Amino acid sequence: MFRKTSGSTICPSCRKLTSVNAPVCIYCGRRNPGLWGFGPGVRRLLGQLNFARVITGVCIAAYVLSLLLDVRTALRPPNLFDFLAPSLEALDTLGMTGAYAWALGRWWTLFTAIYLHGSLLHILFNVLWINQLAPGVEELYGRSRLIVIFTTAGVLGFVVSNWVGTSFTIGASGSIFGLLGAMVHYGRSRGGTFGVMVFRQYGQWALVLFVLGFLMRGVNNFAHAGGFVGGYLAGVLLGYNGGQRESGTHKLAATMTILLTLLSFVLALWTGFTR
Repeated sequence: MFRKTSGSTICPSCRKLTSVNAPVCIYCGRRNPGLWGFGPGVRRLLGQLNFARVITGVCIAAYVLSLLLDVRTALRPPNLFDFLAPSLEALDTLGMTGAYAWALGRWWTLFTAIYLHGSLLHILFNVLWINQLAPGVEELYGRSRLIVIFTTAGVLGFVVSNWVGTSFTIGASGSIFGLLGAMVHYGRSRGGTFGVMVFRQYGQWALVLFVLGFLMRGVNNFAHAGGFVGGYLAGVLLGYNGGQRESGTHKLAATMTILLTLLSFVLALWTGFTR
């Protein structure tokens, strides 16, 4: 069972063994170190995840499904930017977001649209950047905080985009900019030679990608800006490994983020295939 009701667990604050049912850790005084029995299960779940591979797999699965929903449109005469592009109808079925979706009250599309992509070039570009950035963020922030940062940035990016009136939008680029924002915060906060190097490297990448967004058609720069701010603020609020060790609360937040994303996909598919 996912919930453990007896035995011992590791306190997320001091990393010492304590009773899973203890109201406080006897070593450091942390309240509910076993997270009401869910702490061990949460650690097992998150410990088995390779974040970049999981996100890559979900993005590819969603992309393939979007092509299969409307094969004729996907195989229409292509250009470089629209090669193997799903139809708007297929993307809408799977949870595309935008002002249109907001007007219909589809809040869950803020989560599902992160994993949808509009062409082969689009998904390749985003998957490459996820695999480039996620390991570094995980090393400095921890896996649980990485999950929260990635999702929060993507959602906030779409909130900004929808608020300014972008009709239709998809893609993980807002989340990617969030990873950059979190790294910029880390470098700025840590300081020193290493911190300055991180700040300059990831700050330069963010600036170059943001400028390129204005030079390419169809790029949602509002989502990029909102995602960067979301990732930066999430980094500020969650802390990083050098300043605050990843806690059980972070792991619980990551688990709730995963469950909310799964719920969003269920709602998107239910709405898309039953209307």
